[in-house]
Amino acid sequence: MTPWLTIVGIGEDGADGLSPAARHVLDSAEILVGGERHLKMVSGGKAERLAWRSPLAATLDDIAARRGKRVVVLASGDPLWFGAGATLAGRFPPEETIVLPQAGAFSLAASRLGWPLADVATLTLHGRPLDRLALHLAPEARLLVLTEDGKAPAVIARYLTERGWGPSRLTVLERLGGAKERRLDGTAENWPHPPGADLNTLAIECRPGPKAQALSRVPGLPDYAFVHDGQLTKREVRAATLAALAPLPGQLLWDVGAGCGSIAIEWRRAEISARAIAIERDTARRDLIQRNASALGVPGFEIVAGEAPGALQGLPAPDAIFIGGGLSVDGLAEACLKALKPRGRLVSNAVTVEGEARLLALHAKHGGQLTRIAVSRAEPVGPFQGWRPLMPVTQWVLG
Repeated sequence: MTPWLTIVGIGEDGADGLSPAARHVLDSAEILVGGERHLKMVSGGKAERLAWRSPLAATLDDIAARRGKRVVVLASGDPLWFGAGATLAGRFPPEETIVLPQAGAFSLAASRLGWPLADVATLTLHGRPLDRLALHLAPEARLLVLTEDGKAPAVIARYLTERGWGPSRLTVLERLGGAKERRLDGTAENWPHPPGADLNTLAIECRPGPKAQALSRVPGLPDYAFVHDGQLTKREVRAATLAALAPLPGQLLWDVGAGCGSIAIEWRRAEISARAIAIERDTARRDLIQRNASALGVPGFEIVAGEAPGALQGLPAPDAIFIGGGLSVDGLAEACLKALKPRGRLVSNAVTVEGEARLLALHAKHGGQLTRIAVSRAEPVGPFQGWRPLMPVTQWVLG
């Protein structure tokens, strides 16, 4: 089909900053879509104008109803980088669309700061939980953040200070690329500026204070990183379990009998685009999953209340499954194997004799790999040190 939908990136300099190709597209548009701010930047023309409505899906329906006409959507900067273009791309196929990007907020901010953009973590906190920031906190890390509004830099400064990252240097870049562009500098613990323009990008140079906790995204976080009630896959076994589950971009994990959520959380930390569903029947443990996910920078993943296999009904098919609890429940392993996508991976651990017997039977029937993991930790024995063994774990890996 001939492209009929064009997404034009526009900056704070408005129509003056558009390329000749973008200006031509605007001049020939039959339908012009955008936010009120963007629509005011473009004058003249006979195009029908549509402002974004809430919910956004309503405007997507309006656009779809005009399929075949020359529809132009105005979006900030680079439309496919946390912009409206990403939403449109999820609705309309690429063969029907053309995207004409401008320099976006991240590119402009990096150019002002002299930061190589390839070495910078970029994220948006606009309409998203502030706890997402925790995933990216590391000594000397550089972050560029799209914020919620003019009050957000002070809120983020307080968040960083409370987590021990008060010495971090902050730079607010307002109205990038426009006549009213402004820069504000300070540290998180001594942020001196009142609320500014709602349109701003925040740059963070992460500097830890004495109480900062820097956690690697390599699987195998220390056990103390999780709040739990004793039902926790220990660090050494957790690292081996995540290695077997092998997180990959965009893939989905079922963490069945999730406990405090350590496996699902580390799966998501290891691969930021990966998805996870934690299935847990106990209300208190579901609360622990929520707390741990927020504290460790991956809030908002799905938590399903209920007991498997019944609770698995209707869930999207997974690429990987970890059975952390309930292995003895009739039909659970079989239901998980049936749901698993082709080339998927299933991992289950057992510490009891009965659980091990179940894994031996599953291995005899389906194949895979069995591993015995035995870990001992040095602990004080009077004035000396001795090895205290943890309960050995039998691990079955299929796929």
